[in-house]
Formats: sequence, structure tokens, C-alpha cells
Amino acid sequence: MKKMTIDLNSDMGEGIGNDEAIMPYISSANIACGYHAGDELSMWDTIEMALHYKVNIGAHVSFLDKENFGRSEMKLSNEEVYELVTQQLIIMNDMAGLFNANMIHVKPHGALYNMSAKNAALAKSIATAVKDFNKELLLFGLSGSHSIKEAEKIGLKTMSEVFADRSYQDDGSLTPRTQAGALIEDAEAVVRQVLQMINQQSVTTQHNKTIQVKADTICIHGDGKNAAAFAKTIHEAMMREGIHINKTA
Repeated sequence: MKKMTIDLNSDMGEGIGNDEAIMPYISSANIACGYHAGDELSMWDTIEMALHYKVNIGAHVSFLDKENFGRSEMKLSNEEVYELVTQQLIIMNDMAGLFNANMIHVKPHGALYNMSAKNAALAKSIATAVKDFNKELLLFGLSGSHSIKEAEKIGLKTMSEVFADRSYQDDGSLTPRTQAGALIEDAEAVVRQVLQMINQQSVTTQHNKTIQVKADTICIHGDGKNAAAFAKTIHEAMMREGIHINKTA
């Protein structure tokens, strides 16, 4: 049965320069907290923009690694990961509070996201930090991964995430960026994948295998060269299909 409402998210406040072109077409903004990108000024500007476009505010938590844009794996203890996430939630919550706005969700970034999808202990540390900070927050995680499973085990609300502009492997993981074809750069292919994930709750892998996914929220990478165009194209395709973007009232 067709899912008539879907959340569409994008990574924001990373200094790419296309946030305002993307913002009208999404419903959730994952805002960099200064650890992999961004600073207080960018967070301020992005929150202000999100409120203008009625877009949910979320913390895009990462390893402390601006040099590598948070995409290099780091070996931290579970306690260090807990503290890492908590500090970024404090930063984003305090900034949102200046606008009397609420932080709605949390999404790990880059290496932290990919590692937690595969590592149950890491996923539990992240989920526990989020729940301890505010049990009403939603955690975005890769559909079918440990990120979702560990969060649900402790009673944290989740949003299973799928990707518009990334290809998949047969085990449900994203194709590593170091491999050919990791990024989908053709607009028609992006729309086709998005509609399949929503309507059929499945995705076709790089090896042409159909696997099941749960699509609560769809990510468009804000740093992609075609991100703004893809956001508009996806939004228009959803409208034609009668699929509504879950914007706040």
C-alpha cells in the first residue's frame, strides 16, 4: 500500500552554499553542530531558515573531525561516543532555544553514521545519549541497521532512513564513497529509486538485487553537486504521485 506522507531530509549548515535552494523542498534539516562542519553563525542562520520554511530542526552529530568532514573512522570508547553526542545535542538545543524552537530529531553524520549502522555497541551508545538527553527526540538511522534496532530496544523513537542519491549493496548498506557508482548523479535514476523505496518499500542494489527497506525519511545529501536540483525534482515527482512531504504546520 502506498505511503502517502514521507519525511524528506537534507544535511544543512555545512558551508556548501545551497541550503536556501534546498530548504523549500524538504521537511527536516540535519544541522551541523560544528564538529564536522559549521559554527555558531551557520547554526543560527540555518535554524532561522528552517523556521521560515517550516522545516524540522535536527542535530547532525559527528566525530570531531573538520579536517576530513567527519568521514574518517575514529576509534572511541562507548563512553566517549556518548559524551561526543551529548555535547553536540547541548550545542544545538541551546541554539534552537534562542529562537524558542524545538529540536525534533538527531542524525549521525558520515563515519559515525556508517559505523553505528554496523556496530551494535556504538549504535547503543548513540541511542542512549539521545534518549538520556530528551526521550522525545527522533533518531534517524539507516533502515534495517543496528542504529534502528538498538534505539528501538531502549524505547527511543526512530525514523528509518533511505537515500535518494546513494546506491545500495546487497546487505542493505550504502555503497562506500570510495567505490564507483556510490553516488547516483542522474535525476531520473534518483526519482525512480525514491518512488520505489516509498511505494514498494524496496530498493534495487548495485548488483540488481531487490531488497526490502523501510522508508520513513529520505535523505538528499546537501553537499551533492546536484542536491538543489534533485530536491526540486524529487518534490515535484512526489506531488505528481500524491505523496505529501511531511512539513510542519
